[in-house]
Amino acid sequence: MFRNWLLATTTAALMAFVPLAAHAADTAPQGGDIVVTYKDDITTLDPAIGYDWVNWSMIKSLYSRLMDYEPGTAKLVPSLAESFEVSPDGLTYTFKLRTGVKFSNGRELVASDVKWSIERAVNPKTQGPGAGFFGAIAGFDDVAGGKSEVLSGIETPDEGTVVFHLSRPDATFLHVLAINFASVVPKEAVEAAGGDFGKKPVGSGTLVLKDWTIGQRLVFERNPDYFVKGMPHVDKVTVEVGQEPLVALLRLQKGEVDIAGDGIPPAKFLEIKNSPDGAQMIVDGEQLHTGYITLNTHVKPFDNVKVRQAVNMAINKERITRILNGRATPANQPLPPLMPGYDKSFTGYAYDVEKAKATLAEAGLPDGFETVLYATNTDPQPRIAQAIQQDLAAIGIKAEVRTLAQGNVIAAGGTEGEAPMIWSGGMAWIADFPDPSNFYGPILGCAGAVQGGWNWSWYCNKDLDQRAVAADSMSDPAKAEERQAVWGKIFTDIMADAPWVPVINERRVVAKSLRMGGPDHIYIDPTRVINYDAIFVKQ
Repeated sequence: MFRNWLLATTTAALMAFVPLAAHAADTAPQGGDIVVTYKDDITTLDPAIGYDWVNWSMIKSLYSRLMDYEPGTAKLVPSLAESFEVSPDGLTYTFKLRTGVKFSNGRELVASDVKWSIERAVNPKTQGPGAGFFGAIAGFDDVAGGKSEVLSGIETPDEGTVVFHLSRPDATFLHVLAINFASVVPKEAVEAAGGDFGKKPVGSGTLVLKDWTIGQRLVFERNPDYFVKGMPHVDKVTVEVGQEPLVALLRLQKGEVDIAGDGIPPAKFLEIKNSPDGAQMIVDGEQLHTGYITLNTHVKPFDNVKVRQAVNMAINKERITRILNGRATPANQPLPPLMPGYDKSFTGYAYDVEKAKATLAEAGLPDGFETVLYATNTDPQPRIAQAIQQDLAAIGIKAEVRTLAQGNVIAAGGTEGEAPMIWSGGMAWIADFPDPSNFYGPILGCAGAVQGGWNWSWYCNKDLDQRAVAADSMSDPAKAEERQAVWGKIFTDIMADAPWVPVINERRVVAKSLRMGGPDHIYIDPTRVINYDAIFVKQ
């Protein structure tokens, strides 16, 4: 499934596809109210800003985009677009919109809404982390640089047509138009919210936010005007926040909760797995995921590559996989093993305490130093952070562990940029789409090293950025394998600079109640995490 999408980027014919989720809508029963739990409150439902794994799924269902994916897969299909055409040189994309699509405020969605929404996502005033995804659109540099608020590369010749002109071919462009940052929003609703659109969302997706009691719950209801008949399947989704994972799991076993969003705490995993209903309650699958420690290259002494290399050698990754009941494997590079471009021959930095000490001494710090390690406060992340703390202490680094709510950790990394080290567990990178470029731009590229960005190492290598652009410009399907190899070399070269410690590639494990139906892959959806559009209650 990781290669077929390339075929769509160079065809010049007008293409029509099976309507989004049509098959699922034909077979799943309709109706039912479900309860989902999370420990932390949701930070925002603004698609131009929200970028954590919890709000990602909700944002997906509140809004629509030109493109989307068949549920539980990474197969691209038109969504707001009825059809599209790509020029032979890969520089012009023309989309014809569905007619009659309405925002939840009742207004019909038109082409100018698509243009304005993407311009908003790119505008630095928005302080969103996804601007860099749109870098191939003509006029991007002027908007990103604050010289203009209009992308010259987007035209709307009529209310039903959107034309994109690219400054270079982009093999990922159709995927870009399917990510949350490309969600279409009504300008008047954003402006009326006065900077609080993230709490007052208006979209054209399957769900509508009906109530948000901060610190307690969010209530979503099905959108009766959604443009795909029979979607979503459930009538209401109540997301309860402030729920400790162990408590949520006990409530799920009693039938009071349908999905324990934070997963199964390691202390309960074997008990649940071996219970009579365990096989029906546990959804366990591979995902395009890497968990890592960020090392802030702008903060001393992590501005010294020797220090970063020493930290890479100090971390006992096998011990961390044991904390997770073996639900992960040690990582040695940013790309996960299932991602095209992953270099099987690359060994990275071996766990070697003595070599780590020697490398730290070469950096002029034979006695180590003091620093701060941030992590989220949801089990098992504090325990993993403590294991990392112990590993660092073995080479003389005294790390204070600060465990905070997810939103506070994200702010420390991307808004304030103050965090020397962050253990990314609970927020770690899960691919937005199945392409190696997605593990670079937002989290390791220069475009992500900005206020509100997710490049918490604040690492920016201009040479690698140029190589990344060149790789994404290889849109010819005949060069797919060559392109993957180019990307693979970019990631292994990054490890020489060691802005990260890649720690684990973790499987996604979800607990669901016995009344929840549907195939497992909609609960560990590769592009949504949980697919609220496709899940259903068994009748």
